[in-house]
Amino acid sequence: QVTVSEWGGGSVQAGGSRRLSCLVRGHTVNSYALGWIRQRPGEAAASVAAIHSSGLQTGYKDSLKDRFTISLDSDDSGHGAKRTVYLQMDGVRPDDSAMYYCVFKRWDGVIDIMKGNYDLRGQGTQVIVSS
Repeated sequence: QVTVSEWGGGSVQAGGSRRLSCLVRGHTVNSYALGWIRQRPGEAAASVAAIHSSGLQTGYKDSLKDRFTISLDSDDSGHGAKRTVYLQMDGVRPDDSAMYYCVFKRWDGVIDIMKGNYDLRGQGTQVIVSS
């Protein structure tokens, strides 16, 4: 069973940086995508970034690609391995305040995640940016 858990949220000053982390366990497919979506109060969730398990394909929301970077830890090995995905947020702004969720999609899912389609979502970690 795949599990997803994220952490790293908190309060940050505008212009500062924050790194979110997400641990994925129990995946048994060799090809998958991980990503981040965010949701502000009263709004629908929006995709932020995604990355394929090979590390060779990424996707970003256009308005965030100059400030946010998604990355993976080193290769996992074998079934049931764990993998960590990161979201580095630089130059944060008050409108980056949101609940950030880590998502998992089997197979070649970078485009799927950027379209809002995923198989599993974590519980979320809150980011609050103060001006």
